[in-house]
Amino acid sequence: MSHLLDQLRFFKRKQGEFANGHGETRKESRDWENVYRSRWQYDKIVRSTHGVNCTGSCSWKIYVKNGLITWETQQTDYPRTRNDLPNHEPRGCPRGASYSWYIYSANRLKYPKVRKPLLKLWREARRSLAPVEAWASIVNDPAKAESYKSQRGMGGFVRSHWDEVNEIIAAANVHTVKQHGPDRVVGFSPIPAMSMVSYAAGARYLSLIGGVCLSFYDWYCDLPPASPQVWGEQTDVPESADWYNSNYIIAWGSNVPQTRTPDAHFFTEVRYKGTKTVAITPDYAEVAKLTDLWLNPKQGTDAALAQAFTHVIFKEFHLDTPSDYFRDYAKKYTDMPMLVLLEARADGYSADRFLRASDLADNLGQANNPEWKTIAVDNISAGLVSPQGAIGYRWGEKGKWNIEAREGGEGRTTDLRLSLLDDGEAVEVAFPYFGGQYHEHFAAAPGDDIQLRRVPVRSLTLADGRQAKVATVFDLMAANLGIDRGLGGSNVASDYDDASVPGTPAWQEQITGVSRERAIQVAREFADNADKTHGRSMIIVGAAMNHWYHMDMNYRGLINMLMLCGCVGQTGGGWAHYVGQEKLRPQCGWLPLAFGLDWSRPPRQMNGTSFFYNHSSQWRHEKMSIHEVLSPLADKAQFPEHMLDYNIRAERAGWLPSAPQLNRNPLQVTRDAAAAGMPAKDYVLKSLQDGSLRFACEQPDNPANFPRNMFIWRSNLLGSSGKGHEYMLKYLLGTRNGVMNEDLGKRGGFKPNEAEWVEEGAIGKLDLVTTLDFRMSSTCMYSDIVLPTATWYEKDDMNTSDMHPFIHPLSAAIDPAWEARSDWEIYKGIAKAFSAMSEGQLGVEQDLVTVPLLHDSPGELAQPFGGSDWKTAGEAPVPGLNCPNMTVVERDYPATYKKFTSLGPLLDKLGNGGKGINWNTEHEVEFLGELNHTVRDEGVSQGRPKIESAIDAAEVILSLAPETNGHVALKAWAALSAFTGRDHSHLAMPKEHEAIRFRDIQAQPRKIISSPTWSGLEDEHVSYNAGYTNVHEYIPWRTITGRQQFYQDHPWMQAFGEQLQSYRPPINTRTVDYVKGKKPNGNPEIALNWITPHQKWGIHSTYSDNLIMLTLSRGGPIVWMSEVDAKKVGIEDNDWIECFNANGALTARAVVSQRVKEGMVMMYHAQERIVNVPGAETTKTRGGHHNSVTRVVLKPTHMIGGYAQQSYGFNYYGTVGCNRDEFVVVRKMSKVDWLDDTAVGGLGGDALPQPLPTDV
Repeated sequence: MSHLLDQLRFFKRKQGEFANGHGETRKESRDWENVYRSRWQYDKIVRSTHGVNCTGSCSWKIYVKNGLITWETQQTDYPRTRNDLPNHEPRGCPRGASYSWYIYSANRLKYPKVRKPLLKLWREARRSLAPVEAWASIVNDPAKAESYKSQRGMGGFVRSHWDEVNEIIAAANVHTVKQHGPDRVVGFSPIPAMSMVSYAAGARYLSLIGGVCLSFYDWYCDLPPASPQVWGEQTDVPESADWYNSNYIIAWGSNVPQTRTPDAHFFTEVRYKGTKTVAITPDYAEVAKLTDLWLNPKQGTDAALAQAFTHVIFKEFHLDTPSDYFRDYAKKYTDMPMLVLLEARADGYSADRFLRASDLADNLGQANNPEWKTIAVDNISAGLVSPQGAIGYRWGEKGKWNIEAREGGEGRTTDLRLSLLDDGEAVEVAFPYFGGQYHEHFAAAPGDDIQLRRVPVRSLTLADGRQAKVATVFDLMAANLGIDRGLGGSNVASDYDDASVPGTPAWQEQITGVSRERAIQVAREFADNADKTHGRSMIIVGAAMNHWYHMDMNYRGLINMLMLCGCVGQTGGGWAHYVGQEKLRPQCGWLPLAFGLDWSRPPRQMNGTSFFYNHSSQWRHEKMSIHEVLSPLADKAQFPEHMLDYNIRAERAGWLPSAPQLNRNPLQVTRDAAAAGMPAKDYVLKSLQDGSLRFACEQPDNPANFPRNMFIWRSNLLGSSGKGHEYMLKYLLGTRNGVMNEDLGKRGGFKPNEAEWVEEGAIGKLDLVTTLDFRMSSTCMYSDIVLPTATWYEKDDMNTSDMHPFIHPLSAAIDPAWEARSDWEIYKGIAKAFSAMSEGQLGVEQDLVTVPLLHDSPGELAQPFGGSDWKTAGEAPVPGLNCPNMTVVERDYPATYKKFTSLGPLLDKLGNGGKGINWNTEHEVEFLGELNHTVRDEGVSQGRPKIESAIDAAEVILSLAPETNGHVALKAWAALSAFTGRDHSHLAMPKEHEAIRFRDIQAQPRKIISSPTWSGLEDEHVSYNAGYTNVHEYIPWRTITGRQQFYQDHPWMQAFGEQLQSYRPPINTRTVDYVKGKKPNGNPEIALNWITPHQKWGIHSTYSDNLIMLTLSRGGPIVWMSEVDAKKVGIEDNDWIECFNANGALTARAVVSQRVKEGMVMMYHAQERIVNVPGAETTKTRGGHHNSVTRVVLKPTHMIGGYAQQSYGFNYYGTVGCNRDEFVVVRKMSKVDWLDDTAVGGLGGDALPQPLPTDV
């Protein structure tokens, strides 16, 4: 009624006028303001973030009203930066701002769900059988197993309850451990830093039962092998604030505003200081509009451009007019002065390995590890010296593992010689050349496969009396770059316009399309700036260049530029590689919690790429011979063709881990050893030699060697990262797939020598796939059991990133909605059910664990001159030398739950540590007992600190980590000081009494404490920059030489021609010709290079099904292609197209754009196949996603182990899942079929699944 009266008084509202009639005062009802106020009212604000593998790691305000989450906004209370730097905030992006949509959406998983055919079998079996026996009756019956495995991905989930799903999972795990072995239970979860407690929950459960944690950084292709090769470091990079300290920035393959949105302001702000910025991308990406110069090389040819940059920098700043700063940096911090042995050939010499102290008379006075101490010429004494800091000084002695300018004998000061040019002797040295290889889609630059160039040398007499010639890495580098130094000979460049010599700007122009003038300009500017500013030139690089088969050649190219210009370890300079949220800052505190190191050691860990290549049988479809990528200098007869052979040899040699390990249950192995009256290790070695026991990888299609149970959490493995997606569906899951590729048995070809071949590859290897998620992702669709986990606003956890120095929380703003639970509570429940079910099935068991030769352990000194596995060499296996280490671990299976929820005694006994150093933790364990309270119940955990809740787990991490506990930081630096002989305690002393608690980070993000775990400093005076402590504290890099390495000398690196960086063209995967023109639909076809950059409307697959992001984008899968290519095949913008090859097919709409380079087609990464995807015409199944057309191809040099920095470490080194060498056939679809009337999973069209009887 009041509104009616207001309307009747309409003409009386005017009260008067002002401003000469331009304004008026009125009497209006203001009740509408209450509506607005009510809309934006809230009851509380809680701090949280998004655990989404986004390097932004942004802190958000979560608004709660009436117990419901209403919206989120950005937090603006980060700790300030220095006065001369912009602050980190505001941090956030539209994707994060849309997350609250998920919480109450139809996509949200609300209850535990089980695939209908499996649940029906389970409930029937449980009527008469105990849980473990019931599970066995299902999986041991091929017909029953096939009945539910074949329905994966077809819908048909029904609601269950927590007790039932925990029982099924526990029964499956107990049966698998008992029947097949604990190493047949595997788990995949990526990027701990995004929600480290949630990762630890699953990893802790798996590790306590002896299960396998799969690596992810290598599988995601985020791991750049060049980083371990050059620095002995997985990846360590500057925080984004350090961009502001730079004077010259190249954004190389990194689309900063799109993929680093919260940090892009530093990139634009620094330009106001006068910093020049250059973008290098094949397409006109968003970053290009923010830069002063844009170079667009053809995709996959970046190594050629980098080689030309290096040619200019080396010639002008190291030879023609040497920079004092550059030369001093090269002497102190790189392997440039180190001597390399030359091996005689018929046509001259070739570069071999580093000269070592053991090669010289009396080991040059070195008694400890002389095989691992490299040699240089000293200008002061004119003699040979062993500079301190080599890897041989790290183990077996104390106080000399530093890179002070001293020799390792008497500690005399040295001045290392870069070149032997003045010695007056030079010889012809052979260098491999790959740039002339033919590729249908990439330009070649003709040239001899073997390039002979003259190199300055010195002649030596070795310890055995032989005469040898040696050269410095500096001189080999100059020759490799084709620089004319006046030594005569061929294959050297007269000038930059000499296109016949590999390495010149004119040469790269033929390959990349970038003009020689631009290449010269950028190289000069980059180096000139670094010279004048002492290293303040930076390269920001994204994952793009790392997704090619020869990824390490791409990365080593740009790293060479940085090392030549003295940029690494200098504020505002260096290598800024940003991919996933890889930086788990409190790593040392997290490790014992995550992998159960407080209760048992070692854990089982496996490199994910080799695991999936083997067990999804992608190796059965291999088309590329390794002989195609061997060096022309190598003897091909010594090397097999199939890449699986290299992986198997690497596993047997202890270079790579194995999962499953052996072709027998490891619990049974120890029983058999006891029955034989032998120690388990001796029994295994004997059995391996006589052939009664074999590595599981040698028989990949033997059911005894299948992985059986898989947990997937915090991941969309089958909707985002699964290279060879269709092979995984076929061989791992045993369900409908789009593979059009015949295997080696059907089409012929080279088969592996080391693996047993069976004519029909095993299908449906996994018995149970369990996925935890908050939404129904593609992976959930293919799982057997789906568990609803809490969203990032409903659980307590922690988050860190490499982009900023803070640690901050995920917080439970509300309780988990519906029946969702946090990851910690879910795995705690599974552990409880497993423990109860183990009674009578599993007791205290002895488990044989094999462990590879690990980096940051004495095992990295196992094979000083390379070597091979024992079986290939015809030798006896010796653990820790030529085969894996072997340890017997006791598993108390009924006590799994008690161990899961308490902190074990090994931290008291053995202490804690990381990256090769160790310290005492008794005080921290005692403190945690007071903070979290101790267990009172009888059993193995009585008296131990509790880890009941996720916050308890967070406090364990914070208390044990040097990055969050000043007392621990001081102990960690003291432990490192014992190795280096230098006092580093001053780096932690100012924060000795600082201790960060979970409640502290809920109040405000906290800056971490400097730690020896990382190579930069968290300091008020410098921004975090990788390599800073190496340069300024003289801490060695963890490499053979202790320095940054241009040269890689392992025999396999020599065999593949990769001792020094050079351009290697993309490989030919041979997947297009197999299908092109074979399945016509009436429309023309074109073969294009398949590129998958990171997208604008999602973070990986998250948000890609979010209604807000779908509305802002085109709302479904899209593929970008050039106007030129589209015109050739009659495709117009928004047409439905199909992209396919032998690996599979996908359907999408075309985005035709002039910003895309001809010859390539781009599908932005991880667009879910569950949103607006019609059927594919080629496969007659639902269209796939970006990985449906990929297949993993392994590179043997990434398998090297037991060799200093080239030793295995979980997510540190190993095979990498590349995918950008792939090509697809693109064509317009003739018919778009949504498959709506197709019976799927026993359901007709839109029919809904009927509920199952619940009585058991």
